[in-house]
Amino acid sequence: MKKTIFAFLLLTVCAICIAFGARTLMQTLYPKKYSDAVETYAAEYDVPPHLVYAVIHTESSFRPDAGSEAGAAGLMQIMPETLEWLNMRMGLQTEFAELSDPDVAIRYGTYMLHLLLDEFGDTSAALAAYHAGRGRVGQWLKDPAYSDDGRTLRVIPYRDTAHYVRKVEKAVEMYDSLYKNRTN
Repeated sequence: MKKTIFAFLLLTVCAICIAFGARTLMQTLYPKKYSDAVETYAAEYDVPPHLVYAVIHTESSFRPDAGSEAGAAGLMQIMPETLEWLNMRMGLQTEFAELSDPDVAIRYGTYMLHLLLDEFGDTSAALAAYHAGRGRVGQWLKDPAYSDDGRTLRVIPYRDTAHYVRKVEKAVEMYDSLYKNRTN
């Protein structure tokens, strides 16, 4: 009887340690870096914070100096043309090199997500537009081969964009499961 109770307690303690260790490991893989900027701009632009974290995670793995072969820069991988367009929308004159500043990159990336969510009304379509461009997604939504209702994408024809959307959506799920209703 004592051995059974001891074994049960040992298994319970091991399960708790494994669960705690797994959560800690997953939080290391899905961090909430730059939380002051993310929380501030997510609130200001009415974008779910976990969506912002997921885009940063997917775009740059939280590296502020990240760049792409296509020419995007910063935590949220903003293209030079997109920065110019956002500058006009925001009435600012931020230089492309400033996107290496996490606060600047998060501000612009979150504002872009806000505009796309507002324009498309659907997170998947907004993420596809973040990756492939607003014009392309607008064309896809008009095409019955890709959209049944003109508002949501049933099919994303670009494989890399479809992969990107799935990756961000899975990251949002991870952030939700790891941090929902938690202070850390």
